[in-house]
Amino acid sequence: MADSLLQVEDLSYTYPDGTHALQGINLSLSAGEKVGLVGPNGSGKSTLLLCLAGLVFGRGRITFAGEPLTPQRVREVRGRIGLVFQSADDQLFMPSLAEDLAFGPTNLGLPADLVRQRVQRVADRMGLSHMLERPPHHLSMGQRRNAAVAGVLVMQPELLLMDEPASNLDPRSRRRLIETLSSLPMTLLIASHDLAMVAGLCSRAVLIDQGRVVADGPTETILHDGPLMERHGLEAWHGARP
Repeated sequence: MADSLLQVEDLSYTYPDGTHALQGINLSLSAGEKVGLVGPNGSGKSTLLLCLAGLVFGRGRITFAGEPLTPQRVREVRGRIGLVFQSADDQLFMPSLAEDLAFGPTNLGLPADLVRQRVQRVADRMGLSHMLERPPHHLSMGQRRNAAVAGVLVMQPELLLMDEPASNLDPRSRRRLIETLSSLPMTLLIASHDLAMVAGLCSRAVLIDQGRVVADGPTETILHDGPLMERHGLEAWHGARP
C-alpha cells in the first residue's frame, strides 16, 4: 500500500509464563487512518499496542514508515509513535502537570520556547490549562486520563496508539476527547470497549480474539454484526454516534 505508515506481518508474542498473547497478526494502517481495535478482555489488544510502540518485541515483522521496527531503531522513532497506556498513572510522574507535559518534547531536545508553546496549546485543547501547576496525583482519575493523553499529543506523533482512552472520563470530557481526536491528522489506533466512541471516530474496525485478527472492515459492518460479535464475547452496537 503506497500510503501505508505501518505494516504488521505474522506477528506473534508469547509471555514468559507461556501465554500466547498474539498469534500471526497481520495488519496495515494507512497514513491518517483512524482504526478501532475491539475484542474481549484478554484478546491481545494491549499487547499488540505494546509491540507497535516498540516496548516489547515478538516474532514476525513490523514496518513503520518504510523501515523495520527493531530494538536498534526504537530510539530513532521515539516521538513519532505515541502510546497512551490504559492506566494514566503509568505515564504521570513529574512534580507538576506542566513538567509532565514538557517531559517528552524536552527530552527530544526541542527548544524551551517551543516546548512551552506546545504544552500550552495541548493543555488548552484538553481543558487542562487551569491545573498546569498541580501535582498529577492531586488530579481526579478523569483529569489524569486527560493529562496522559495530553502528554502524548504534545509530542505530535505520526502514529497514536490509545488503550481505553475514554475510561474514567465524565460525559463532557469524553465528548471533548472525541472532538479532539477527530480533528487530528495523525494515524490513530484505538483499543476500546467504548463502541460508540469507536463508531464515532473510526471508519474501520479490527476485531481480535485469542491473539488473532478475526475480522477487519468498515466499522459499522463489524459492530452491527450480532453473530460475529457474540461469537467473540462482545455485543453488537446499534446506537447513535457520540
